[in-house]
Amino acid sequence: MSKLRLFAAFLLVAGVVACGDAPESRSGGPVLATSVPPVTTSSSERPKRMFEPPYPYGTVQAKAPAVADGMVPVVTRIQTDKPYVFITIDDGAVQHPKARELMIEAGVWPSVFLNTKYAEGHKDYFKQLPATVHSHTSNHPNLLGKGFEFQKNEICGNADFLAGDYGKRPTLFRPPFGNYDSTTRQAAAGCGFKALVNWTAAVNDGRVQFQQGDKLNRGDIVLMHFRTTFVEDFTAFLNRAKQDGLTPVPLEDFLG
Repeated sequence: MSKLRLFAAFLLVAGVVACGDAPESRSGGPVLATSVPPVTTSSSERPKRMFEPPYPYGTVQAKAPAVADGMVPVVTRIQTDKPYVFITIDDGAVQHPKARELMIEAGVWPSVFLNTKYAEGHKDYFKQLPATVHSHTSNHPNLLGKGFEFQKNEICGNADFLAGDYGKRPTLFRPPFGNYDSTTRQAAAGCGFKALVNWTAAVNDGRVQFQQGDKLNRGDIVLMHFRTTFVEDFTAFLNRAKQDGLTPVPLEDFLG
């Protein structure tokens, strides 16, 4: 049996949905990128992955802070008492052919934040990833200090594009370079987002880089990019998470 069909069985058994419980997801949760057809198979037939799901993916574990004063909340890490870590992958610039295989073999469901300029014309590639798609602006500008209309056009335009290509509107937003101001948060709220998501660690050139300390901690949100070094970067994250006793789980389940 192919790895594609085996992973599809995992999604079916785990009851995976994009975010929140099933009724919420059907009515407009974040974009589910995977298009793997459902099949049935026994648990004994499924291969041992690097990380096994600690709970059924797609069930709400925690919710994002509420939008207040017309501004989306900023989420840099997840408050959790569980040994969970979150991998996020930005931009979509390089559609590495091994990305899907690595995600499936690891049993890891990333959150990907795509730009229109990189994702446009590559819908088939991103749809076949076991990942959830979120927003990263249309053209990847530095939003800091820009006017409201400029920021809103970049943010809403990207959300509109992703909704058109993937069938649902994303609910999480990441500003390019992690740069934002109050105008960014207001524009993101006006575009219907639940939260602005940044990070606490990053992976570059096959190395995990920490903002504080020398290891990953529970609740850390890790940044990656779609680069030619995708294999090295994703593998470095997996190994570091394993070394630090953490299990990667979907970000959406904690910002439902």
